[in-house]
Amino acid sequence: MRRYLIVDDNRDFAENLAEILRDAGHEVALAGDGAEALALARGTRFDAILTDMRMPLMGGAELVHELRRVDPGAPAMVITAYVGDNDLEAARREGLVAVLQKPVNAAYLVELLEVARRDGLAVVVEDDPRLADNLCEALRSRGFAAVTAASVLETERLGPVQPFCALVDLRVPGGPDGAAMQRLAAKYPALPMIVVTAHHDAWPALPHQGFFHKPFDTASLLAAVERLHGARAPSPVPAP
Repeated sequence: MRRYLIVDDNRDFAENLAEILRDAGHEVALAGDGAEALALARGTRFDAILTDMRMPLMGGAELVHELRRVDPGAPAMVITAYVGDNDLEAARREGLVAVLQKPVNAAYLVELLEVARRDGLAVVVEDDPRLADNLCEALRSRGFAAVTAASVLETERLGPVQPFCALVDLRVPGGPDGAAMQRLAAKYPALPMIVVTAHHDAWPALPHQGFFHKPFDTASLLAAVERLHGARAPSPVPAP
């Protein structure tokens, strides 16, 4: 049994989804706005949180940001009818398991909720947008969330997240080989890193927990991520 929090001012939608999840044997709490959601999250350890983007008083992006302070290990996903919303980009920088467009396929949504992992946020540093998208999709298929950077400079602009690992291309724009690793090590001390590179003459100067040459076997890389997630220190239970 898992425990979910659904945040939506559309009570009918929230109740319908809650009924589906309860029929599958899970516990579900409902909140009609951000303030109510934060109050619930302060006293309960949720396995996943689903929020609407457009709500009165506090939108989904602000809610996800505040939730990260209350319970940084809780996986979050958003559902929205406004896929081009600027606030949605802000929410992505917080690290999301998924962004779903309304109307949503309920069976797919339930599947995502059931595999979402606590403390499962990874950083992906890759300047090839197609590969970055593929890596993020592969991670999400295993219930992990991801935030991305395409250059050394962008590693400095990552949101206030607490990743459990990073997948880092050894050579990205903005610095010499390994510069992105050095920035991440300074930003997140002791962060485990898995290195990917297309250059056989390159080797990371910093400690790492995996090394993959492109093209690599995605299943093997995901297995390395799984091992790091299993070895992590779990986040504390939210204080009431």
